[in-house]
This record gives sequence, C-alpha cells and structure tokens, in this order.
Amino acid sequence: MAFALTILVFLSVVAVIFSFGAAAYAPSSVLGARLRALGWQREKPQEKPAMRERIEQALDPLSKAIPLSPGEVSRARAWLIQAGYRDARHLTIYVGSRLACALFGFALVVVSSGFNSPVLLVSVTALGFFLPRFVLKRLIRNRQLRIKLGLPDALDLTVICVEAGLALDQALMRVGQDLQHAHRELSDEFHLVNLEMRAGKPRAEALRNLVERTGVDDIRSLVGTLIQTDRFGTSVAQALRVHSDSLRTERRQRAEEQAAKTTIKMVIPLVLFVLPSIIFVTLGPAVIQLIRTLMPESAR
Repeated sequence: MAFALTILVFLSVVAVIFSFGAAAYAPSSVLGARLRALGWQREKPQEKPAMRERIEQALDPLSKAIPLSPGEVSRARAWLIQAGYRDARHLTIYVGSRLACALFGFALVVVSSGFNSPVLLVSVTALGFFLPRFVLKRLIRNRQLRIKLGLPDALDLTVICVEAGLALDQALMRVGQDLQHAHRELSDEFHLVNLEMRAGKPRAEALRNLVERTGVDDIRSLVGTLIQTDRFGTSVAQALRVHSDSLRTERRQRAEEQAAKTTIKMVIPLVLFVLPSIIFVTLGPAVIQLIRTLMPESAR
C-alpha cells in the first residue's frame, strides 16, 4: 500500500512539472507570456531590417503616389524581367526611384535658383524622372549582349547532349548547369524553362516565354526553329546544328559590318586630334625657320 502511494505521488509530481513546463514554453501560452513579461525569460530583441528592406519601405509610398495605367505597369514589369529583375518588389523600387529622382531634381533647382527659371525646373525634374528608365534600358542591353555572347556555346553543348541521347528538356537542363559560371544569365533562363515544363506547361509555351523574358532576336529564331522541329517531328540535333551554323554566319557578318563601320567612325577623331598634331609636327619647324629668316629682313 505504501509502495503504491509512493508511485502515485511520484507520477502526480511528474505530471504537474511536465504540465507547467509545457504551458510555460508553448508559443501561444498565456502563462508563458505572463512569465516572460515578469522578466524570468527575456524577449529576443527585434532585429533591425536590412538596408534593402529599408529602401523598399521608403520607396513603397513613393511608388504608390504615381498613377500608372495597367499598360504602363505591364510594360515596366516586362522591362524589369528582361533586365533580370523578376520579383514584384523590383517594380516598386523602380517606380519609387523614378519619383524620388524627380523630386530630388525639383528640390535641387528650387534650392539653387528658386522659381526664377521654370524651363530649368521642368527640364531637370523630367531628367530625374526619366533617368531610372535610361539606366534600366542600359541594363537590358548589357544583359541581352551577354546572352548573345553565351548562346553559341549553349547551342554547341545542346547539340552534343542531344546527339548523346538526351531529350531536349534534359539537354537544356544539363546545358544550364554547365553554363552556370560562364554565362549566368543564360543558365538562369534555361533553368526557368525547365521549371515551367516541369510545372506542366507545354514546351512551345515555355520557349515563347523564354523569348518574352529575354527579348533577344537570336533566341527568338532559335525558339522558332525548335517549335517547328517539334511540330513536324524532324531531327532536333540536325536542326540545332543548322541553326548553330547560321548563327555563326550571322555573328561573322555582324563583326564584318562593325569592322566596315570602324573606318567611318575613325574619321572624326583623326580630324580632331591626329591631323592637327601631324600638321604641327610637319609644318612647325618650317614655319619657325621662315620666321627666323624673314624677321631680320623685315627689321631692316
């Protein structure tokens, strides 16, 4: 009897301690919140938001202050995607930065010259408003150039993978993995194509989305070739090889075109900088000698 009573008391004490501990450490426990408020457990200090989050929070009200139509929002979002910025917060940062630059230009003119020059006020404000758009266009062109430079290597690797027996989807995934360090932008685009096809989108739709995300003409022609090959059932490896040869021919023609334009572009620097130096070096000693010869004669 005494042994059973001892076991019962022991189990009761264990149950009470366990219940108290569970109630105190539960996240939604009222008892735990009161105990933490009394100071037996210090609350974790709130971490300060990162600088990027602070910028987003500062630009969020500015971006909402600009009344944009759905067409302008979709166009700006398409430009941001082509520049490699796909998150929704990037649109907020872009629109907010346009308004912030416009307000900065307006304040700068007002502080420097007041309202005495309305033309300067309007022009500087407009320049600040369109400056982020100019920077975004520059980023798009640079990214498209990097994609163009990496596309021939990607085509060669795709041809090798397809001829080795891989399907086109697996070949694109493999090429994206191999080009991750050499051509990061193209690798990311191939990875997104694979994700879309895994999610259930048809291959043609995923490839068309690739064209919309990049805006590169070479990729548009490549996607057209792949869609026609898939539709008519022809050899993918042969189509890729032919397209790779045509792409190299176009690249060589573009290089020859740029080389032909070089002679015309070099005329202005030659006339402005090189020609005056040559004239000064060749005719300078003769002019000096002529002056030394004629000056005594004219003095007589």
